[in-house]
Amino acid sequence: MIELMDRILEKLEKGSKYGEVRYMSGEGTQSSMRNSEFQGEATSSGEGIAVRALNESIGMGFISSFDLGKIEEVVDKVLRNSHRNGRNGLFTSGGVKDRWDALGKHKVEDIQSSDRIELMKSIDEMMKSHSLSVRINAIYHRKSKQIYQNTSGSLIESKFSRIGYFMVGGYKDGNSFEEIYRQFGTTGGMDNFKDLNVYQKIEDTVKNLKEISASPSAKPGRYDVVISPEIAGIVAHESCGHPTEWDRISGREGSLAGESFLTGKKYPYKIGSPVVSVIDDPTIKGSYGYYKYDDEGIKARKRYLYRNGMTDEFIHSRESASNYGVEPNGGGRASDWDMEPLARMSTTYIEPGDQTFEELIEDVKNGIYIKTYTEWNIDDIRFNEKYVGSEAFLIENGKLKGRVRKPAIETTTVNFYSSIDAVSNELEFSAGTCGKGDPEQGVETWMGGPSVRLRNIYIS
Repeated sequence: MIELMDRILEKLEKGSKYGEVRYMSGEGTQSSMRNSEFQGEATSSGEGIAVRALNESIGMGFISSFDLGKIEEVVDKVLRNSHRNGRNGLFTSGGVKDRWDALGKHKVEDIQSSDRIELMKSIDEMMKSHSLSVRINAIYHRKSKQIYQNTSGSLIESKFSRIGYFMVGGYKDGNSFEEIYRQFGTTGGMDNFKDLNVYQKIEDTVKNLKEISASPSAKPGRYDVVISPEIAGIVAHESCGHPTEWDRISGREGSLAGESFLTGKKYPYKIGSPVVSVIDDPTIKGSYGYYKYDDEGIKARKRYLYRNGMTDEFIHSRESASNYGVEPNGGGRASDWDMEPLARMSTTYIEPGDQTFEELIEDVKNGIYIKTYTEWNIDDIRFNEKYVGSEAFLIENGKLKGRVRKPAIETTTVNFYSSIDAVSNELEFSAGTCGKGDPEQGVETWMGGPSVRLRNIYIS
């Protein structure tokens, strides 16, 4: 494959100011179960090459056949298109030669169908024992190989695998219905997946649904609110990660995945309290979004998106970095060989502080603790948002009291972060699949944080 890519690169060197070749292959399996019935198992595989060239504009093409004639045809078309007027900002650094892998000790290809079915069956039976009438479980994994080269001298080879688990549970009692869903994921092998403790975490989530269903609603009004790492994670992903993706800020994703409330602001822009920072870090090993280099050959690194209540850094691809006048920071991600790399999140989280959970609640006289969520939504510019709790408790004079049903935070991004006055020293993560682009492409992410205390937040 490298010999074939060398031939393409040689042609790009002669016909462009800058060019790159990216080979990706993947093999995956997905199994699912619904209400104790095995739904089946599906396998997928594919491989191909993406070619990009820079001249008066950026030309890009995809090669699914390794017939030399077909390859010549695609590369020639890419070069012709690159001479048309159009977008022509692209950071052209290179010279990196490296190999990396994240396959784990227990390789995904060694996982037997019977092992996957047995795990789903055991979780389904546990959910059934807690009287859940809706039970959906799915487990999936994919092993990927990638080779990246560019005309600036980079050659990066990688092999990695990702394993994920998804569940939906529903409990019905008369006219009351409680639904919960969870997603788990890791980069590595089955040994890394076992470290996620999926069974125990799902049981902790569903065992209280019956009691939650019978809980009284909270009286609407203003409360001091403590949120768990689970809610902190979805907040960090939606109201920080997305609006700091530069293609959203520049408007390129406006008709596809949405825009950003940060568009047109003067930077650094005040987001909220100085006690809160939000980080995006692809380098956390074992995370669902882990990578050493992004899909444009840029070394990954930790990025502060909000630092001490102010915007600090945005997520960039080679193209957006060139247009903004900064160096790329490892945010260019493509879900497969036939997709363009876009500015994307990886592992996004609120940075932990130095307080314990007990210290967060001991200073709350009248408040609510929201441990899990059942629903969330946020507008296209990532500003107006809503998070609906599932497992939640009243806080009275620093103590957790009785449950409350579906307390909802309805606020804005700036008001949310401005209301934070303390964060705990915990750090927990959950998984997600984040989609954007045209055609839409989903990439694996982690999201998380500590427990967070907010003052005087309206609860509906």
